[in-house]
Amino acid sequence: MAVDMKNGAFLQDNMEVPKGDRVIPLFSLKGRTAIVSGAGAGIGLGIAHGLAEAGANVAIWYNSNKQALVEADNIEKTYGVKCKAYQVNVVSAEAVESAINQIVNEFNGRLDVFVANSGIAWEDGPFIDGSPETAKKVMAVNVDGVMWCAKSAGAHFRRQKKEGTTLDGKPLDNFIAGSFIATASMSGSIVNIPQLQAVYNGSKAAVIHFCKSLAVEWTGFARVNTVSPGYIKTEISNFASPDEKNQWRNKTPMGREGEVQELKGAYLYLASDAASYTTGLDMVVDGGYCLP
Repeated sequence: MAVDMKNGAFLQDNMEVPKGDRVIPLFSLKGRTAIVSGAGAGIGLGIAHGLAEAGANVAIWYNSNKQALVEADNIEKTYGVKCKAYQVNVVSAEAVESAINQIVNEFNGRLDVFVANSGIAWEDGPFIDGSPETAKKVMAVNVDGVMWCAKSAGAHFRRQKKEGTTLDGKPLDNFIAGSFIATASMSGSIVNIPQLQAVYNGSKAAVIHFCKSLAVEWTGFARVNTVSPGYIKTEISNFASPDEKNQWRNKTPMGREGEVQELKGAYLYLASDAASYTTGLDMVVDGGYCLP
């Protein structure tokens, strides 16, 4: 941590500034390695496509959706980058650490971007009537999963910044700082209706504050941010009835749900050197839902 503990102040000039004065090159991720969890479908898969399009080699994690294997091949062929799918249980700190270490070894000995996107919804209605086991599972995946991913990814970011080399000792080119991004939700800041989902809301609020805290702890070797989507057309909202979804649209100034591709730019910005002075941000992408 880049803090003078004696004086309680941050060390000055502890994060590098990208070279050059052009903005478009800053969005390039060419030669860098990114990991995206929960990327077999939906938002995570869209993120993986966006990072690969920008030139990153991408490892995509899935829990049970083996379609991820097909999607990884498609990403490789479409963008001419390396992409491989890994089955990882994000609730297990040991499984997460093992997978990250394996990927860093297989992907040029480096890690530049980690997107902790794995998450599950709460569909049991009022908390007081819901299943304790479901509540534990939601918190384990949505909160613990982010923590374990951050712990192991952050260790690589810190080592790379300190040593300036890849895992096998080669010079680490084009590395200013690591970028850790967690998918939170607008539900971490507001209580959306009509669905009742206190456990989900609480889990996402925890993710937002955890990442803000890490942004301070990791100053000097990595940036930490969250993206909080609003209602996006993915399978995670299949539990909602047509009437509920219509109420969502009525409460959204843009009058519709978002599309996955409308999130790609947010994640690419935070992953890239274009965001070199952005850390601790919760970027809300919700069609204006949180404004009224």
